[in-house]
Amino acid sequence: MAVGVFDSGLGGLTVLDAVAKRLPEIPFVYFADSAHAPYGVRDADDIFNLTCAAVERLWDEGCDLVILACNTASAAALRRMQETWLPEGKRVLGVFVPLIEALTERQWGDNSPPREVAVKHVALFATPATVSSRAFQRELAFRAIGVDVEAQPCGGVVDAIEEGDEILAEALVRSHVEALKRRMPTPEAAILGCTHYPLMKAQFQDALGPEVTLFSQADLVADSLADYLDRHPDMLGSGTESKFLTTGDPRRVSDKAVQFLRRKIEFQAA
Repeated sequence: MAVGVFDSGLGGLTVLDAVAKRLPEIPFVYFADSAHAPYGVRDADDIFNLTCAAVERLWDEGCDLVILACNTASAAALRRMQETWLPEGKRVLGVFVPLIEALTERQWGDNSPPREVAVKHVALFATPATVSSRAFQRELAFRAIGVDVEAQPCGGVVDAIEEGDEILAEALVRSHVEALKRRMPTPEAAILGCTHYPLMKAQFQDALGPEVTLFSQADLVADSLADYLDRHPDMLGSGTESKFLTTGDPRRVSDKAVQFLRRKIEFQAA
């Protein structure tokens, strides 16, 4: 009955932590493609191929349902996977769907015409690959009228977080927020469009100001997954134990994971 959680690195642990607390009875298999991280600077074909390989590895672990806890993979690969690659009986879900639902106040399957929503000026902070995919803007446009999205590619932030360099990560966050605010001085809401960024949530909020509503994905994804499994209990696979897999050095990745979640995690070689 295991569910797979995939990220290019360790940012997806923020999602795993939330879904595991929301669904404590379900084993989760986490796969970090640390050898190829970060994905945010790769092209779309490369991201697609790496994501497919990771998802297949999670299927091998008995996870028929896989959460792409990576915005870059969700933005650059998910739609193509669902349309051209996904076999019968398997499901892959992306992390930005619940975020779009929250922003537009409507369910993903609601195909009614786009309508006015409360928030009009949205700042998006994401990796360069996520920004260039324009996936957030595309999905918002399907559902909402007149929402202005200003996207800021946040180069270097993921690397700094993965390396544990909090001083550099905070400096980069402030620089990227200042760059965006030069183009959109008064955003009403901000999207942290990378699962690494919740680790810098306080720094983003401080740089943006208290009047900006910050949307972070982990809790939204946890609630969405619980609802999905209520409706599709057959998607729980045959896996029976939780584990952590990485394409990188298991000891080094395990040490970094402790810095992320402040608890001991032991990764195995994928």
